[in-house]
Amino acid sequence: MSTDPSSFPASRILPALSANWWLLLLRGIIAVIFGVLTFIWPGLTLLTLVLLFGIYALLDGIFSLVAAVLGRHKSSPLWWLIVSGLISLAAGIVTFLYPQITALVLVIFIGAWALVRGIFEIVGAVRLRKEIDNEWLLIAIGILSVIFGIAILVSPGAGALALVWVIGAYAIIFGLPMIWLAFRLRKHEKAASVSSGD
Repeated sequence: MSTDPSSFPASRILPALSANWWLLLLRGIIAVIFGVLTFIWPGLTLLTLVLLFGIYALLDGIFSLVAAVLGRHKSSPLWWLIVSGLISLAAGIVTFLYPQITALVLVIFIGAWALVRGIFEIVGAVRLRKEIDNEWLLIAIGILSVIFGIAILVSPGAGALALVWVIGAYAIIFGLPMIWLAFRLRKHEKAASVSSGD
């Protein structure tokens, strides 16, 4: 059985993601916008927070699934991106189906969403570790999601204002590295196009 890294299926994952870098950019921008709105929106109510989160989760899920479908190749399985997208999509749909849920239920729901999503973000980062520099930042993003999810689940009774700020900060911290990665992937795609054209 070969142990040559070039023989692993991950060898085609980076080109697949690079070709759709703009989808990752949109995910990052949406996360940052969501985070900023939670800080600057005066008198943000629980219902508004629920709707904002629902929109963010829906868009994030849609873009994740589109990226997975466009980058689909038999030798580049993007199943973790599909699962992550489905989780976000489900989270968005549930928040719109039940917008009047209590603060405690919302907190637990967001915590569970971040925890599960973080796990799959870590899986995706590990699969890219041989193909991109500074992959530790991607793993750190996943770990941040897991820690955030656990912290929320452990202390779901935190004050509403504190909750809004924590969720907003998480979205911004999650979105900025995603934007950075999108531009790294764009640079990789351009370099690959130039080399293939020679």
